[in-house]
Amino acid sequence: MLYFPIIVSLFVLIFALFLIKQIQQAHAGDGKMLAVANYIKEGALAYLKRQFQSIVLIALALFLILWIFLGFKTAAGFLIGAGFSALAGFVGMLVSTQSNVKVAQAAQNGQGPAFNLAFKGGSVTGFLVVGLGLLAVAGFYILTHDLEALIALGFGASLISVFARLGGGIYTKAADVGADLVGKIEKGMPEDDPRNPAVIADLVGDNVGDCAGMAADLFETYVVTLVAAMVLGSLLFPGQIAAILLPLSLGSIGVLASIIASFFVKLGQKGVMPALYKGLFTAAVLSALGFFPVIKNSVSFLNLSWWQLYLPALMGLLVAGAMFLVTDYYTAKKYRPVQSLAQASETGHATNVIAGLALGMKATAAPVMVIALAILVSFVSGGLPGLAISVVSMLSLAGMIVALDSYGPITDNASGIAEMAGLPDKIREVTDALDAVGNTTKAVTKAYAIASAGLAALVLFAAYAQAIQDLGARVLFLLADYKVVIGLFLGGLLPYLFASLAMTAVGKTAGKVVAEVRRQFKEITGLMEGQAKPEYGRCVDIVTKAALKEMVAPALIPVLAPILVGFILGPEALGGLLIGSIITGFFVAISMTTGGAAWDNAKKYIEDGHLGGKGSLAHSAAVTGDTIGDPYKDTAGPAINPMIKVLNIVALLIVSFLV
Repeated sequence: MLYFPIIVSLFVLIFALFLIKQIQQAHAGDGKMLAVANYIKEGALAYLKRQFQSIVLIALALFLILWIFLGFKTAAGFLIGAGFSALAGFVGMLVSTQSNVKVAQAAQNGQGPAFNLAFKGGSVTGFLVVGLGLLAVAGFYILTHDLEALIALGFGASLISVFARLGGGIYTKAADVGADLVGKIEKGMPEDDPRNPAVIADLVGDNVGDCAGMAADLFETYVVTLVAAMVLGSLLFPGQIAAILLPLSLGSIGVLASIIASFFVKLGQKGVMPALYKGLFTAAVLSALGFFPVIKNSVSFLNLSWWQLYLPALMGLLVAGAMFLVTDYYTAKKYRPVQSLAQASETGHATNVIAGLALGMKATAAPVMVIALAILVSFVSGGLPGLAISVVSMLSLAGMIVALDSYGPITDNASGIAEMAGLPDKIREVTDALDAVGNTTKAVTKAYAIASAGLAALVLFAAYAQAIQDLGARVLFLLADYKVVIGLFLGGLLPYLFASLAMTAVGKTAGKVVAEVRRQFKEITGLMEGQAKPEYGRCVDIVTKAALKEMVAPALIPVLAPILVGFILGPEALGGLLIGSIITGFFVAISMTTGGAAWDNAKKYIEDGHLGGKGSLAHSAAVTGDTIGDPYKDTAGPAINPMIKVLNIVALLIVSFLV
């Protein structure tokens, strides 16, 4: 049982290499298609190289600090977590940039071949995330048997995720907003028009933001959830190795189930989304079947009944499915919320913005009910161990979830390459149909990530409270305690402050892109007529420099806040801060990501020919809504996920200094 997760993780990585080989063998097209693809790849590599150089300095400084105060093993765990997180994002991005142009080429043979290749590209990222995550956690624990060092591994993964989400989000949305404001609104250009100087930066951003950023995000969520469950198990069941290994075993079962389920994802007559959901449903069913013998074998060592942990495990799978269904309803073009938002665009920009904000707020209700039900069932059934198992079960589907998410930007870039290369309209129709579903998959996977982040943070908080108790301190988190209340207010503030800084960064950078695009249209003769080539590199350089500069300040908030609050106000206030950040962070993140995705698909609904189509007043208003929604759904909202977990992990790392 000890080496089972290692064997599974190596098998998963080999399977990912097998998929990479298949993608490499696919035809990549020629001429303009390859030229555009190379632009995208070079821009993405240049950004990630510069981001890596910036992050290395911060990581080395934290490594030395952790070594001095907590020992070498803890510092080494931090570096391993950071390194594996960066590797998952980097390799996922490389495969994505290879897949983009090949999907556009495959679209010439119809929707089926293009869909299969896009899903394979997304699957590589998904299986790399869970394979590397399982290998990092299981391997490091087997080598050290040090759970405090394992917490630091989660810290490294989370910190890199914050940088990846913020930097990639600022990059992609500043480029996207800049391209839309001038290209679409001022010049009336279609999506991904090659005359638009910001179009390459926009396409690069899809890879560094949606692929590399999401990969790092769910890698850290996966790792932190496993670590939190293992730490909590060791605190609640001292000396019982089964409590520590159970989360790893469940994660291994989930990964194997996702690999088997990936073979069930085939495009049929029902369309793209049902094909993707079939894979997710199959993975959930296989996981549920596989969990039973593992849990039944483990509970005999923990003095629990099998149903006390198996019921929460089933609940975790149900939460994953429920989050998908709810978010799909609020963001897909075929349902009333998006269509109502599009209809609100008929009366102008202001009514579109009002309706979009209202939709995002309303979309928090059902997810909160789902989370509340999951907590209730898990606690009533198995207490804190039940909650931990529920979250691990939910995250066991991460391989399939990341595959669905990474599918989106691959199809988006395939559409962009088809447009820029001047391919026939029938090819663009194929890639656009795949991309429209990709917008929904990106939205539902973000909701899944946020829900899992909230539950994982609750497990981390439980571990923090249990660690205080095990250190012999008597600390109660009572609402009558003014320190707890202060902590709640400060914690509730942090997601708003964090999101504000992220939004401001996108706005400032987008303004620079707008100025540059306007300059090129003004100064480059023949650009608007298509007789001159834009200076694509200028916009790429602007967003690269700005993203790296602007990501630092918000990323430091979750590192410094718990340290300052903990040492100045004590562990009670720090506990309040953790809970406050989890509650408001969940609401802010869900409202932003769901509302932003709804704005995007409302625009696409109109572009499909409804309510006057392109060029109408409704379309102009919808473009404005989409422009506002971009930093909501792809920068500020998703980056809150790792932020709240970094807060909790730092609290766990410093708890011994506070009591």
